[in-house]
Amino acid sequence: MEITKLKLFSPLCYIPVAECDPFAYTDSAGVERLCCFDLDEEQYLSFEPDKEKILGRLVFGSYANEPGRAGENGKVELPGGNYLFVQKEGILGREDIIALAVEIQSEGLWQRLKPGKRLYLRHLFEDGRWVTQLFRPYS
Repeated sequence: MEITKLKLFSPLCYIPVAECDPFAYTDSAGVERLCCFDLDEEQYLSFEPDKEKILGRLVFGSYANEPGRAGENGKVELPGGNYLFVQKEGILGREDIIALAVEIQSEGLWQRLKPGKRLYLRHLFEDGRWVTQLFRPYS
């Protein structure tokens, strides 16, 4: 697994959905999805965070924006900015996503970065396969 620094120059816009289980994604139509988590206040800067507590509340779940809807009210986004980024093939389950979140956090702290309090989980169909991506803002 390779954790990289990523500069996202423009935000990625999505349409929020009311019901969203971030760990159960089975869309066969290939619709991209983004979920955002607040990270636990006591865990988000720890070198050894508690895996049971690191993910806080789900801020939103969403699906890829449709052409022409980017300016409408109610959109959510993955903001432009600096991110620690990792991508794995397939739709990962809860335990694997949390393990990746912990690794991203450790790597960011090891590099003397200040990871942000949010974690973005993205599922998309790319190059004929599903991938899971994690984005963690940093300063």
